[in-house]
Amino acid sequence: MKLFKSLLVAPATLGLLAPMTATANELNLNDVSGYSSSEEVQNISEFSPELAVTNSRVDGLEARMNDFEAGGFSETTTASFSIDTVLGSVDGGNDGTEAMSFDYQMNIGLSTSFTGEDSLDVTIDVGGSKTGVTTAGATGLTEAAAVMGFQGTSDSLVVDGITYTFPVGGATVVIGDTTDISSTFTGACAYSAFTDYMGNCGTGNSVGVGGKGVTASVGYAFDGGFSLAGGVSSLETDIMTKEGTDLYAIEAAYTADTYGVAVAFSVSDNGTAAETTYYGVNAFYAPDAESLPSISVGLENEETSGTDKSGYFVGLTWPEVGPGSVSIGAGTQKNYTDAETEYLTYEASYSYAINDGMTVTPGVYVSEAASGDDDTGILVKTSFSF
Repeated sequence: MKLFKSLLVAPATLGLLAPMTATANELNLNDVSGYSSSEEVQNISEFSPELAVTNSRVDGLEARMNDFEAGGFSETTTASFSIDTVLGSVDGGNDGTEAMSFDYQMNIGLSTSFTGEDSLDVTIDVGGSKTGVTTAGATGLTEAAAVMGFQGTSDSLVVDGITYTFPVGGATVVIGDTTDISSTFTGACAYSAFTDYMGNCGTGNSVGVGGKGVTASVGYAFDGGFSLAGGVSSLETDIMTKEGTDLYAIEAAYTADTYGVAVAFSVSDNGTAAETTYYGVNAFYAPDAESLPSISVGLENEETSGTDKSGYFVGLTWPEVGPGSVSIGAGTQKNYTDAETEYLTYEASYSYAINDGMTVTPGVYVSEAASGDDDTGILVKTSFSF
């Protein structure tokens, strides 16, 4: 900013000096020497009018620059960017093709603080696949992009969430639109999922519960590793009404240096239909020995009108294998009743950082199918952050 001010002041100063320079060119050195030693120059104060004009112009430019700074961005406002790409092929996928495909998604995060303890955050997504398509094999969304959980926006900017986070009596409060209730949950899943199947260690309806639209969530961390959190989420057009679909959830967790466990309960009232309840628990154990993997597990139970369903997950992660880490996981594709046939998904991946802002993760997954060949994908995910 000082350099910018100097660049603005320089032309004004040169404008004042230009006439003097032109006059100086008409003088010879003897005349200048004689003039400087003559009695005509009695005091430097004879140049006071010119100096006063220069100073007034500089002061005016500084005032304008101060006004510009006051109307600029807040010093607490920051922006972060991330890009994920996936290149690969799926054999036996729902889209009926084994062709290699490429897709991407970009996330833009804007954050600012007004008190130093609060945070106003805006998340913007851009995806190459078709808007609103989130299931594998659907028109416009590649099988690989669906498996990785990419968002499709047809290359358009879409606001994915707006939240305001602030402290209240030691608790953290999050209020926003298109926000997950679990944003204040601690969780206890140490596994780094490669595909979207393995997210939240298989407890995406409980410990990793999402939101319906407008969300309010509160979390409190006690001394000693204990935490408690809960929240509610409703449709923007039907907030806490009988006709609307509301979602409630609560979580209790304990986390230590080498292990942790989280238990959550959520209820979706489903409007006028029968409500659905979810119970979930996930846990991890990470031994001190670097040669041993950390283990993460997840269990979830679902109940609607007396019908129980359940699902599970288990994953291993070796944190240091060469320059990267290895993850191997398996879990049910959804929650199943005892009478239903369970279908599992298996995955293995190796993630390594090229530099501070770039990570490459090649991996393979197999997803069991009810009929026909199982889905088998070989994919390479590249992540950039800046």
